[in-house]
Amino acid sequence: MSLCLGFFMIPLDATVVATALPAIGRDLDASASGLQWVLDGYTLVFACLLLSAGSLGDRLGARRVYLCGLGLFVLASAICGLATSLWVLNAARLVQGLAAALVLPTSLALINASYHDRAARARAIGVWGGMGGIAAGLGPVLGGVLTGWIGWPVIFFLNVPVGVAAIVLTLRHVVAPRPQERVGLDFSGQVLSILAVGGLAFGLIEGALWAYAAAMVGGIVFVVVESRRRHPMLPLSLFRSREFTGSVLVGAAINTGFYGELFLLSLYFQHIRAFTPLLAGLALLPQPGIASLASALAGRHTARFGPRPVMLIGLLTGALGLFAMIFAGTATPYWLLILPLLAIGFGTAYTMPAATAATIEAAPAGMAGTASGALNSSRQVGSTLGVAIFGALVTGTGDFMTGYHLSVLLGGVVFAAGAVVAWRTVLRG
Repeated sequence: MSLCLGFFMIPLDATVVATALPAIGRDLDASASGLQWVLDGYTLVFACLLLSAGSLGDRLGARRVYLCGLGLFVLASAICGLATSLWVLNAARLVQGLAAALVLPTSLALINASYHDRAARARAIGVWGGMGGIAAGLGPVLGGVLTGWIGWPVIFFLNVPVGVAAIVLTLRHVVAPRPQERVGLDFSGQVLSILAVGGLAFGLIEGALWAYAAAMVGGIVFVVVESRRRHPMLPLSLFRSREFTGSVLVGAAINTGFYGELFLLSLYFQHIRAFTPLLAGLALLPQPGIASLASALAGRHTARFGPRPVMLIGLLTGALGLFAMIFAGTATPYWLLILPLLAIGFGTAYTMPAATAATIEAAPAGMAGTASGALNSSRQVGSTLGVAIFGALVTGTGDFMTGYHLSVLLGGVVFAAGAVVAWRTVLRG
């Protein structure tokens, strides 16, 4: 429960502010560009530091790093809620992104250390993944409700009791796994990974060519440096495992399709169908609503059948849902959209625990945090890619519905390609 609570806050805070932005802008007299960084600052720092945080957890101890991340997240959330200027809010959001990067990979590493039986571990990962899926989908709804009824600061204050509860439960019930043999931290690898991932994320968010160039240079130098270090932050030998590489690619694929579609679907309901932010959030509920069931089933089925068949079923179901959304129009009855929405939500949530289990099982002992950091970095980059590419398709075509149809078609193709990757690389089951 403590690990699920900690993880729950991370995707929730990536989406909960979306429907609160207009109120934040009014209260803090913020420009549109300034408000964008309330969302993007968190995402950017989170994406940059996931690899570093996973490696840090393996070397210093996952429980210690997890608790530090929780404490920092609680503190930053309180500052967000108390902020009276935009620069204070954005600075605190950056700290939240840092804390989230510390929490996510170490929570998964602690699950891996707490369950030695493969079947029990798969079920636990299913519950953990379900909490994340519910949080991501619930964010826009919760943000709209709380902002309308109480005010936007409460969406941040909500993290304080949740985070404190997670800290207390962790101290009481979570056993600290033994860290890796003490070796020097790979500072050059950390800096280069931040340059590569951060440059790519910043380039996708802002469309800056220099950021893409920095990402390319950082990525190339990172590979060269890591291949020569005795104790690298991300051992490139991990990618010799087809199962590890394939699972990481599948993680990127499902986030590209799902978060790109979720971003456009929110705009579709509000700008094309003229739904209020709260009603739009409620219209999205089929996706997070099915996530808990899908993740729980995925945990059980992965334990019984192995990750590959579960990943294939999830990816193909999600692909069918995305392809079905091609037929959504400006006046399509909502009830006709429910089944595709359920398919997309089910497929995404059903795939992720199996891909996570495959990634962790393919990693050597003592490297669960590093493996989790690699998987979640790929997922975060996939989310940023999906939002950027799908958004570009909408703006580039000049017609929202044309761009939307092209986007969900592309999302379905990405899911289907992920199924091919899973079939070819994930050999168990």
